[in-house]
Amino acid sequence: MIKELDGLRGRHTELVSVYIPAGYSVSDVINQLIQEKSTASNIKSKNTRKNVLTALEKIVQHLRLFKQTPENGLVTFCGNVSPVEGKEDIKIWSFEPPVKMNQKLYWCDQAFVLQPLKDLISEKEIYGLLVLDGKEANIGFLKGKIVEQVKHLDSTVPSKSVKGGMSQRRYDRIREDALNEFFTKVGEIASKAFLEQKELKGVLIGGPGPQKELFERGKYLNYQIQNKILGTKDTGYTGEYGLQELVNRSQDLLEKSSFVKEKELMLKFFERLQKEGNVVYGYEETTKALEAGAVETLLISEGFDWVHTKLKCQCGFEQEKDLPKKLVESQACKKCRKAMAVEEMKEIMDELSEKAKNLGTAVEFISTETGEGAQFKELGGIGAFLRYKLS
Repeated sequence: MIKELDGLRGRHTELVSVYIPAGYSVSDVINQLIQEKSTASNIKSKNTRKNVLTALEKIVQHLRLFKQTPENGLVTFCGNVSPVEGKEDIKIWSFEPPVKMNQKLYWCDQAFVLQPLKDLISEKEIYGLLVLDGKEANIGFLKGKIVEQVKHLDSTVPSKSVKGGMSQRRYDRIREDALNEFFTKVGEIASKAFLEQKELKGVLIGGPGPQKELFERGKYLNYQIQNKILGTKDTGYTGEYGLQELVNRSQDLLEKSSFVKEKELMLKFFERLQKEGNVVYGYEETTKALEAGAVETLLISEGFDWVHTKLKCQCGFEQEKDLPKKLVESQACKKCRKAMAVEEMKEIMDELSEKAKNLGTAVEFISTETGEGAQFKELGGIGAFLRYKLS
């Protein structure tokens, strides 16, 4: 829903966002919105004024249906989302957030206010990543199942080879000072990045040489971050590949993380698939198994983009169809073979997951960031573990 709302824009400042925190009085919000209608009556533009007043009235009537605020609060969005100037298409969305919300807000703008909701559902499982050697350092994060690099640093540490007739002892001292200076810089930048993440659960350090252990023992990180170091791991590389390798080699340290859980789940799925075990994949096979009540765990890729469409041709032929979003515009009429117009289009990911939950079926969303997740998406982005093998 957030994805859908994020793509909508009003022609003017006529999209209304209302956040009611948990435990707050609905009637107080209704009274506030009624007062806002008086203020909106002074808007100069006739169309904008009409759209804002209509949206406010629609929200007020909707809120009157609630005797009290839902347990986690209530979020309502309403406004004219028609892309055509002068045409009215006022829609309303309203739902209880998945977790308790303390935000109170009334705002009217060209876009809906979504940041508070995005913050509510943002990834809470974050690990700091650092790979380094004497030449470079890379700082990143493991956020849920996604590995991302945020900073790359090159060092000016000289190589181990003595140059220009300089004594070995003096050269080693110069190199040691340069390495210390580089580590200090890395520690400061990494600490700043990691401290900004309030949900940081731990830090992993890796690299191809002994520098990672020197860095950890030298306590170059802020003491709050130093205390969160989970361990060090040998990697063959630095750079972005090194960050990914660090995560892959740290599964013993991340055994409860969603990254490792997803990897294990996908490996189990592909293993059963090779042995023709109790698994299915593909939209038709999976939905058939789901409707039969045979699905134990439904797997849906975050890249799954199938939609339910209502199509209509100029010749009068109508059709409803489930298909990938990218194929919608290329649908031809079965009668006259001309391109069909899209009357309605609705994503079906939420519908499938809701149906699964109603049947007592577990649902797992698979990222596209891991190798296994990308492979699963190529299989159609949907599959399932079965309770029993279908005939």
